[in-house]
Amino acid sequence: MLNEEINRSRFLVLGGAGSIGQAVVKEIFKRSPLKLHIVDLSENNLTELVRDIRSSFGYIAGDFQTFALDINSIEYDAFIDQDGKYDYVLNLSALKHVRSEKDPFTLMRMINVNVFNTDKTIKQSIAKGVKKYFCVSTDKAANPVNMMGASKRIMEMFLMRRSEQISISTARFANVAFSDGSLLHSFNQRILKQQPIVAPTDVKRYFVTPQESGELCLMSCIFGENRDIYFPKLDESTHLISFADIATRYLADRGYEAYVCHSEEEARELSLTLPAKGLWPCYFTVSDTSGEKDFEEFFTNKEVLDMGSFAELGVIKNKLEYDLGLVELFEQKIQSMLFEKTWSKKQLVDLFSLILPEFGHKETGKSLDEKM
Repeated sequence: MLNEEINRSRFLVLGGAGSIGQAVVKEIFKRSPLKLHIVDLSENNLTELVRDIRSSFGYIAGDFQTFALDINSIEYDAFIDQDGKYDYVLNLSALKHVRSEKDPFTLMRMINVNVFNTDKTIKQSIAKGVKKYFCVSTDKAANPVNMMGASKRIMEMFLMRRSEQISISTARFANVAFSDGSLLHSFNQRILKQQPIVAPTDVKRYFVTPQESGELCLMSCIFGENRDIYFPKLDESTHLISFADIATRYLADRGYEAYVCHSEEEARELSLTLPAKGLWPCYFTVSDTSGEKDFEEFFTNKEVLDMGSFAELGVIKNKLEYDLGLVELFEQKIQSMLFEKTWSKKQLVDLFSLILPEFGHKETGKSLDEKM
């Protein structure tokens, strides 16, 4: 059924050259859609995506094209105006890092990308008669403690408003192993550059492979009912692992034993000599940075779950419930800040706390950029 639906459908994938986006694009491409257009800011990643697809799968009879465009641009709007004929729009674009809240300017861009660009592309999809809109949320949206997770939770409120006009589904899932910018991806970079590996001992995460992330998104997009949120069934006792533990296992897989250092300086110094002895310098510490959640969770105790429809996936079944006044207040406050061209992180945190009573922002005064 999945193959048949994709084979007769037209797809637009936004943010399709990121790690999750590429995984989704490959899952669609190999099922020969009628049309597959990919939009992304990074022309380099788009180029590599095409090379990867041609080398792995070859060609399809359908219309396959990539476009290096900014969603928040006149060029993108013209592109949609001139085409825009899609059955499914999948939005994988996002600012996903907790460190993006370190300054008010990057934080505002995160709000624009995660909330307002999403709302914009939904409105365009409605105007063009798109059958289904899918976008990615995050596990960090459940009981959020950082601005990234809270921005995605607010995005879900905006989705709820638009779900009265178009069918929308989404997904929350774990860390995608070795995705661009992830801590596991940085392990590869540290090995290549013979640098120490750093990881927190008290932060635990679930991990999925890129292919699993692509399959989850596609399942939600094709089979999800309006307002459904899909998530992977992962067991806390089996699958939840600390970054320090996974770093140790990663090094063992690469043929090294983790050598625990007592400071950044010691780790940097020993990185010049230890690897030749089969040891890799590591600096494992307790997390002390803003917005870092100790553990992951995919749903709250207030959400209704369907755990029986799929063997490996759970579904949050949402009713049409949202506070229109809060959604409109958020829009007004952000637009006012942008018009004035002045705002502070505190203003944004206070606004988020007003919109999301469950938001327990974890502020330590220290950013990840202040650590190795």
